[in-house]
Amino acid sequence: MLGLPVPSDTGFAPAGTARVLIVDDSVVARSVLGRMIDGMRHFRVAGAVGNVRAALDYLKTYPVDIVLLDIEMPGVDGLTALPDVVAAGKGAKVLIVSSSADEGAAVTVQALALGAADTLVKPGVGAFGGRFAEVLEERLAKLIEPPTGLPLQASSSFGPIAAPDDFDIVAIGASTGGIHALSQLLRGIPASFQVPILVTQHLPASFMGYFAAQLAVLGGRPCEVATDRMRVRPGRIIVAPGDAHMRLVRMTDGAAVRLTHEKVTSGCMPSVDPMFESLAEVYGRRALAVVLSGMGRDGAEGAQFLVEAGARILAQDRESSVVWGMPGAVANAGNASAVLPPDEIGRLIARGARGA
Repeated sequence: MLGLPVPSDTGFAPAGTARVLIVDDSVVARSVLGRMIDGMRHFRVAGAVGNVRAALDYLKTYPVDIVLLDIEMPGVDGLTALPDVVAAGKGAKVLIVSSSADEGAAVTVQALALGAADTLVKPGVGAFGGRFAEVLEERLAKLIEPPTGLPLQASSSFGPIAAPDDFDIVAIGASTGGIHALSQLLRGIPASFQVPILVTQHLPASFMGYFAAQLAVLGGRPCEVATDRMRVRPGRIIVAPGDAHMRLVRMTDGAAVRLTHEKVTSGCMPSVDPMFESLAEVYGRRALAVVLSGMGRDGAEGAQFLVEAGARILAQDRESSVVWGMPGAVANAGNASAVLPPDEIGRLIARGARGA
């Protein structure tokens, strides 16, 4: 099957087994990756192709759960084709597996913003196997994580949040799949929006500078990586650094950031929970929180503090999430005021703060 543009069967896999399409111009890479995946308990290679055009043709006919996509390929490169692959996959998760992913944060963040679920550095031919095989299986397992609790239906109603002066700050928590969701959300918010936006996204510290630069472009407003004692100001985005939690403290004329390093229940660094907890203390009911795609339950504990303070929380819906762990945990606890796709969340935020 490996190396052929279409599979020898219909692409179906046994129950509980995820179907994987490999897209890589290297015959050796397709072969090695294929053997690795077929040796995993919960995954099976449904097909393997050498270029983007063949991948798109394949996806028109055969369903898959995950696409492994290389970046550097002849003709159309993987990064350029990524939005088309995501659309053609009809819900399939795209994992970038490319040597280009180690050239710096730019390629990785661009891929995540364009819809990739995750990225993984592809080693040289002689370095396949061993630890790489273990990491690959771990990354694949993340992408098929069962949703938390029972699925909820998306809701388009949001009640009293439409009041023009109903919130003074927006805080967003996200993880796997969150960068793409953030890009969709921010497109729905006009440049005139003056309410400050805080973002805690699970990313390594080395990525944060480029991530902030990307958000500044997407959001049409200044975006900075948080530093200790940074003031929260109108019309700006502040992102948590990759090596500290971002908390808020009350000041006589507003709020400021405090960076902390305590252990949290989720084990994440940075974690959404400390941000949400401090948001409840400083802003109370005048805070608006958003939980986007991500694995696990980070943000669920902090969301409880916000609800008790009278604040509202928007959760990304299951259908548009790469992993419905974080938003699902909030929604199934009954703490979400609405469950929506990220573009609708962005438009709702903009309407709620119109004139602010």
